[in-house]
Formats: sequence, structure tokens, C-alpha cells
Amino acid sequence: MLKFFRKIRQNLLAENRFSKYLLYAIGEIILVVIGILIALQINNWNLERIQVNEEQTIIKNIHAEFLQNKTILKRRIEEAEVCEAGLKQLMNIMGKDEEYLKKQNIDSLLYYAFDSPIFRPSENTISGLIQSGRLDLLQNKELVNLIYNWGRTMKALTDRTTRFTAISDNEIFPYLSKKYSWKDIDAYSPLNWKEKSNLKVDKLQIFKDIEFENLTDGFLYWMTLNKDVFIELDLLIDKILLETQYD
Repeated sequence: MLKFFRKIRQNLLAENRFSKYLLYAIGEIILVVIGILIALQINNWNLERIQVNEEQTIIKNIHAEFLQNKTILKRRIEEAEVCEAGLKQLMNIMGKDEEYLKKQNIDSLLYYAFDSPIFRPSENTISGLIQSGRLDLLQNKELVNLIYNWGRTMKALTDRTTRFTAISDNEIFPYLSKKYSWKDIDAYSPLNWKEKSNLKVDKLQIFKDIEFENLTDGFLYWMTLNKDVFIELDLLIDKILLETQYD
């Protein structure tokens, strides 16, 4: 094809038909430009197709990840409700007489009341998107907003979890270590002790101590706030799953 066009140019020059040669040269340039534009358009189509496929893969990954998070969070909400109920029951029996307290399963109550759930979701897909700057691949702006909202809500949860974890680690656990038997409490933990502690300690005295009541009340406060964030995250997951539905 190139030889054919070259031969035409040579014949035109040999015949000294410069005006026709000029028109031919312009036409040839136009054909080259059209060819380049077509090639660019094909390349753009290929890039768009690749981006669409990549976006669809990302959306499927987000959907699968948040289905998993939905399952995990459902269990954490249930655990938070058990914890909250246990803490409220502890508050209700503060100051009760010894005969009443002996009828309660205090060891079990303490184990479940202070066994606070922590939610650690899978965020590999959205973290990778944000860190790589590929979040703009998502054309669904509502989904993008939901992802940012998820990040902000998780930050709030992390801050609150840090607060009540500090209460349990630095205040409640040291208190119980001095006033109660961990072996008796751990009969309901994976340790599953079959016999109570042989050491003599008046465990019920903690229900006459204002310090323990205040510690329990403070822990209940932060546990309730955490449960509220769990519920907020659960609603966010439902919205994200709705925006990432695919056939």
C-alpha cells in the first residue's frame, strides 16, 4: 500500500503536476490523521472496557466483603446485648442483701457482663481502593459516599472501643483481681474450671462497694454507646449491599 501511494506521488511530480500533487499530499495527511483518530478511539474503547470490568470486579469484592462483615456484626450485636443485659442486672443487684445475692449466679453474670465484644471488620477492598487512589473508578457516587461514611463511623467506634477497653484493663480487671476470684468467673470461660477457688474471699462484698458500682456504671455507659455504633454500622452495611447488588 505504501509503495502504491509512493508511485502516485512520483508520477505526479514527474508530470510536473504540482497542484494535484499538493492536493494529493493534503488528502494523504487527512487519511493519516483519520487513521490516528480511529486508533485513538479504539484505544479509548479498550481502556473504557478495562475500567468497566475492573469496576465490576471491585463492586463484587465490596459486596462479598460486606456480606461477611454483616454476618460478623450480627454476632457482635447479639454479644453486646448480652453484655448490656448483664451489666444492667449487676447494677440492679447492687446493695442487695446477702441472701438475695446468693441466689444469683454472680460468677456467670460477671463473666458475660464484662466480656465486651469488639468488631474488627474486613476492609481489604476499600482500604486498597483508598490507598491506591482508585476510588474514582467507582461511578456510583452514593456508594463512594457510603464508603467514606463507613470509614468515619469505624473511626468513632475505634475511639470508643479504646476508651472502654482502658476501663476494663486498667480499672475493672485490677479491681476484681483484688476483690473476687477469677477462677470462679473463668468457670464460664474456655478454661471451664470444674471446681471453685479454694481460697477464702468474701466475693459478695463488691456489691456493697460504691467503687464497683461506679466502675460498672461507667463500663455500661461506653458499652451502650458501642452497641449504638454497631447498629449504625449495620444500617450502613445494608445500604452498601444495596448499592453493590449485581446480577
